Amino acid sequence: MKRTVVVLCLLLAFGSFVWAQEAKNEVTIQGEGFFTKDSTGKGVENNPTYSGGFLAGYRYNLNHRFALEGDYDYFRNSQDYPKSDTKIKTNVSAITGAAVVKLPEFKKVRPFALAGGGGIIFNPHDAKSLETQARGAFVYGGGVDVPVTKHVALRAEYRGLVYKAPDFDRSDLKTDKFTHSAVPSAGLVFTF
Repeated sequence: MKRTVVVLCLLLAFGSFVWAQEAKNEVTIQGEGFFTKDSTGKGVENNPTYSGGFLAGYRYNLNHRFALEGDYDYFRNSQDYPKSDTKIKTNVSAITGAAVVKLPEFKKVRPFALAGGGGIIFNPHDAKSLETQARGAFVYGGGVDVPVTKHVALRAEYRGLVYKAPDFDRSDLKTDKFTHSAVPSAGLVFTF
């Protein structure tokens, strides 16, 4: 929680210093859900729990139709392997970059689509014997921005993350399958 407050304060402070400039930059803070599909392979089941988290992001607008975006997501969930009676509580971080296509505005609603890649990191926080594990991830999605003021908008967004299910380098937890996490979110966008 302390990390969340620090990131939020830094992003807001940075935004206030460059507020007077042309609106090429966007900073977003969003609350989000993390809903991962179960995966089964090699006789192993992985049933991750659903959880909530936050997203902090930065978008640079190349022009009125295209932008580049970097996001950081944070969640806490459990990786449940019922056949081996193993449940691993994890801190999950995702760092992604994406190309954004801004679609034509309709009645002050600004839709967009995105696609890109990055990494997702699973850090077991209650199992000292397990190592942190990183996985490459594909990200895709879309959403809408609804302006509230000249420099503030509401954002509703859906992103999907596709990556190989974590196994923490243990053969008894290895499904060797790709999984999908649905990540809906909503929050504020600050432009400057």
